[in-house]
Amino acid sequence: MERKLLPLAAALYLGLSACGGGGGGDNGGGSPAPAPGWVAGVFRPSTEFDALCVTPRTGIDPFTGVPFLDRTGTRTDQNNWLRSWTNELYLWYREVPDLNPANFGTPEYFDLMMTPATTPSGRPKDNFHDSLSTAEWFALSQSGVSAGYGVQWMILAQTPPRRLVAAYTEPNSPATQAGILRGAEVLMVDGADLVNGNGQAVVDTLNAGLFPSAAGQNHSFQVRDPGGTVRSFSMQSANVASTPVQNVTVLPTPTGPVGYFLFNDHIATSEAQLIAAINQLIAASVTDLVLDVRYNGGGFLDIASELAFMIAGPGRTSGQTFERLTFNDKHTVRDPVTDELLVPVPFHQATRGFSPGLPPGQPLPTLQLSRVFVITGPGTCSASESIMNSLRGVNVAVIQIGSTTCGKPYGFYPTDNCGTTYFSIQFSGVNALNFGDYPDGFSPANTVSTPGVLVPGCSIADDFSRALGDPLEGRLAQALNYRANSSCSVGPSGFAPGKHAVPDEEGELPRSVWRESKILRK
Repeated sequence: MERKLLPLAAALYLGLSACGGGGGGDNGGGSPAPAPGWVAGVFRPSTEFDALCVTPRTGIDPFTGVPFLDRTGTRTDQNNWLRSWTNELYLWYREVPDLNPANFGTPEYFDLMMTPATTPSGRPKDNFHDSLSTAEWFALSQSGVSAGYGVQWMILAQTPPRRLVAAYTEPNSPATQAGILRGAEVLMVDGADLVNGNGQAVVDTLNAGLFPSAAGQNHSFQVRDPGGTVRSFSMQSANVASTPVQNVTVLPTPTGPVGYFLFNDHIATSEAQLIAAINQLIAASVTDLVLDVRYNGGGFLDIASELAFMIAGPGRTSGQTFERLTFNDKHTVRDPVTDELLVPVPFHQATRGFSPGLPPGQPLPTLQLSRVFVITGPGTCSASESIMNSLRGVNVAVIQIGSTTCGKPYGFYPTDNCGTTYFSIQFSGVNALNFGDYPDGFSPANTVSTPGVLVPGCSIADDFSRALGDPLEGRLAQALNYRANSSCSVGPSGFAPGKHAVPDEEGELPRSVWRESKILRK
């Protein structure tokens, strides 16, 4: 479910449309029918309900390359599969309410198959429960292709007067063709006032324009560019492929060249792009790295392992644990999905075959650094946090610049049934020092009043006045300052003090929960 705008004065955060239908009979509508054989606390194997679908698919499964195995079933069959599958694999299965599967729609039922518990700070313990059409998941996970404009919006003010700006754009996308730059502030969408507009019709218009559901949709915008110019234009949505690694830069300093790049998603295509970035920095003989994952919600855990190895090199990582996974107490010896013995995920020293044209088994290049500067924000989640945690576990100094990460030491295997792929927390992870207790994230050491795990570094708000990779951009400037002085400062002259104040709360990235994931492949 794409995170969008809430109606009226509520937070600009979640989708307006319901996540699922209401209760009803097996095929939509009618009175609930009793689930055959359903008894509270008694769970039949999920395999009994596999691929029993209200609308069976035909053709070839793009993931497996074999015909779909769907059979005609009912909505209760689909819910029974969710109920049993959750009981088998969900990390906190004991905390899930056991509800009659006949009384709910399938998406609605899945939304209830999670723990209601909270973290020590009061946040939901499971804030990462989600589902997506399998066709959309295939496109996103393999190449990052999704319908839109190629711009990642950031919501800075959630209630009127609202503020929504561009955080970054994808190359050669409708957004770049329209001249949208980082920091551009949206004022109007299809005539609806984003800043002060109220009423359901206004919010519906904003949602439809900001988050188009398909390619080929035209919408009009009024924005204030970073220089202050207000202009109006139209954009047509397209199927945009993500470029997860951007702005690879070598920054000269008096004490040697420093490498920088923005890394936005651990998707399949990032494997080749990360290798190219590291090779470019090796050729420039960089002495340090600033890794910018402020907007990186995670993705494939194996790619996180590859990048951690490319940063640290074999001297610190050979034979060491990148992450050791723990499933629920029903599965202490074998991985419940692959049936393989549970062994720690190593620091991968060779490619895993994610990117097209890049076969598995190719040795990875390494920077062989003893420290890394990591730029973070509240959108830094799961696999990105694993990079930080794993490097700390093998005594690589991690210096955190930015703000508290989202806090997700958990992950899952995306699982398809009847055309929907479900993301349900199935494991937690710890590093080589057996540490993984950061449900409220990692925080730079000078952060005020945070429940996050404190890491050396500097707390500083996001700076939308400059491009990512610009050495004067607030967070990058602070990383370079800390590298030179081992301390935090206000930064170069010309920045408003507020740009460098300790942020109490930052904006929200309206994006699907699957992009805040730690994902394993079968």
